[in-house]
Amino acid sequence: MGYQSVFKDDLFAGQTVVITGGGSGIGRCTAHELAALGAEVALVGRNVDKLRAVQDEIRSDGGRVSIHATDIRDEVTVIDVVDAIISDHGRIDGLFNNAGGQYRAPLESISTKGFEAVVRNNLTGGFIVMREVYNKWMKTHGGAIVNMIADIWNGWPNFAHSAAARGGMLTLSESAATEWAAAGVRVNTIAPGAIASSGLDTYDDKDTDFLRNQVAREIPLQRYGTEAEVSAAVVFLLSRGASFITGTCVRVDGGAPNAKPGWWDLQPAEHNTPFNGFHRSALPVILDVNQTI
Repeated sequence: MGYQSVFKDDLFAGQTVVITGGGSGIGRCTAHELAALGAEVALVGRNVDKLRAVQDEIRSDGGRVSIHATDIRDEVTVIDVVDAIISDHGRIDGLFNNAGGQYRAPLESISTKGFEAVVRNNLTGGFIVMREVYNKWMKTHGGAIVNMIADIWNGWPNFAHSAAARGGMLTLSESAATEWAAAGVRVNTIAPGAIASSGLDTYDDKDTDFLRNQVAREIPLQRYGTEAEVSAAVVFLLSRGASFITGTCVRVDGGAPNAKPGWWDLQPAEHNTPFNGFHRSALPVILDVNQTI
């Protein structure tokens, strides 16, 4: 059984979608869903082994995919990769700017080098990719871009470097949505909250108790989201159904920013079943209570 998408078959037939950070987590899941819906997928990432593994999965499921190893922070190689994707696929209809990452640290301990590295990964790199995709293809043909941000509302203590970068990506996307509207290019952002993705396994062992026992309790829906729930939102924003949506942000966060400690005591949530159409999903090790970290 393949990916169980809520969208109709062949929704993206004849289209090519680029996904940065496509070798794992949300990027991998979204690549599978888009491929299952008929898209040709171009995966971009730093780790060629991870990209190749996802490529093998998608091909074994009957999808069409190419891989392109690069660091999105490197302008010269990004330019080459966008040229290669257009050469391989003949077009770029959609871009999911998903690559990025951060580490948990108090602001006072973050070095300038560390701060700049996170900003370049989560903001500057995404800017380079979207600029090149726009200039080399979408300016003439139109298209849709979805940029990854995060649950940054009201600040993000212990992740201030990423909050700064993601906030920049939000306003960058809002600006591009206006500048590029005349070309028929829509630009939106997606803001996941706590998602049970492989990205959680990059955190230190000291964060295990926090991730397992505290995070979900602070979310109105009282659980983690799934990769497929994020992917579904991305796929919608890339689709024709979102043709009048640009310059906006879709939150996929279980209502976390709306919780008001002291004003409302969160209760166990009922009648909210997680959606997981991704047939190859696996629980992050750090959330598996049967695993010893």
